[in-house]
Amino acid sequence: MVDKPFIIPQPITTPVAKPALPQEKRAVNGNAFNQILEKEIAQTQGLKFSRHAKERLEARDIRLNTQQVNRLNEAVEKAQNKGCRESLVLLDDMAFVVSIKNKTVITAVDGENRKENVFTNIDSAVIN
Repeated sequence: MVDKPFIIPQPITTPVAKPALPQEKRAVNGNAFNQILEKEIAQTQGLKFSRHAKERLEARDIRLNTQQVNRLNEAVEKAQNKGCRESLVLLDDMAFVVSIKNKTVITAVDGENRKENVFTNIDSAVIN
């Protein structure tokens, strides 16, 4: 004869909910998220400079004033509206290669060095 399996009865329990975070903890987490979100939005709206571009600006002693930065932003917006991807932006006696999609200046050249340069991997030019 076969023995019947022996099953130990277990009580049925309801799932226990995790305790809610204290109000202060939720506010801190919410504020941190908002700060990160605002930072990301600000970065996507403005023009960024790559490390390489920053090095070129410093090495060539190129200083941009607020008006020039605004004109550079306008040129990037124009190129973006036309569907450009990588643009050469000529501004005063300076030249900038800009990734339009990322709104990032890739490199910068002053007037003296611009004469003998060949700009590659661009699909458009904006003269501003």
